[in-house]
Amino acid sequence: MHEIEITDIPALSPGEQALLEMHGLINVLNVLRCELSLVGEELAGDSRLLGDSLAVCERMLEAVETPESACAEAARCEEYERTILGEVEAQLGFARKPRSAAMDESLANLCSIFTILRLRARELLARSAAPGGWEPVALEELRADYVHFLEAVAKNSRGRFRMCFNPARKEPGDYYVDLRLEAAAGNTVGIPIGFRDSFRDLLANARKYTPPGGHITVALFADTTSIRILVEDTGRGIPEAELATVMHYGKRASNVGDVRTKGGGFGLTKAFLLTKQFGGRFWIASELGVGTRIRIQIPRPPAN
Repeated sequence: MHEIEITDIPALSPGEQALLEMHGLINVLNVLRCELSLVGEELAGDSRLLGDSLAVCERMLEAVETPESACAEAARCEEYERTILGEVEAQLGFARKPRSAAMDESLANLCSIFTILRLRARELLARSAAPGGWEPVALEELRADYVHFLEAVAKNSRGRFRMCFNPARKEPGDYYVDLRLEAAAGNTVGIPIGFRDSFRDLLANARKYTPPGGHITVALFADTTSIRILVEDTGRGIPEAELATVMHYGKRASNVGDVRTKGGGFGLTKAFLLTKQFGGRFWIASELGVGTRIRIQIPRPPAN
């Protein structure tokens, strides 16, 4: 695959920068809103049945217009979760028909969505409190985070695909995810605050543009000098002429117009800008029909 290093992109406006910072939270709220509509349809044939819960989603989505209001709403995330689940339970009590398998699936999806929403809200608050900082994370915690995220994506597909982390268990139509997280010493790695969220966006992109049955490689290695990240897929690839511009704000490759997405085309932009913020380097390689590879290298801060 042809690889190039990206060294700069056009400057973002303050509004674009604010939206980019809230990108992960926006995606989860959009998924939550869709799931609540599905619950309403299943219970009463009314996508607006859970009106109070949908209003909470709308309120949080409106709040992302400024970092200050977004943080205020993120701090109330667990309160909102109780409100939404309370309304769901109340409507389940009013339902006049037995609970279906589809409803059980939706309830399981809601639990997964709220787990991710709580995590992204905490990360947003952490970035606000310590911009430019680093955080120590146990490798097992990081792995569990990404496994849970990918499994939640599979649940949300309602059986269209599933994730497999052991090639011996892979069935036709499964995504095989090769997840390798290592540190040269110890079981904890220091990562820039915000990169856990950005790493998830890169995983989501790799899945989104790779058909079921494909292979996704996710790797992280940290030593005393740097942290190296790689995300590679066997998806549709990016036209070579667009490699230099595909991470511009809101930009998508010209060959992905048929892919349904709730995102805004910000994942690569956010990953690149975070990389540059921490003094790192960013490479992208791709070939049509073969796949795409993102490589990131960020220097470790000097020890105090």
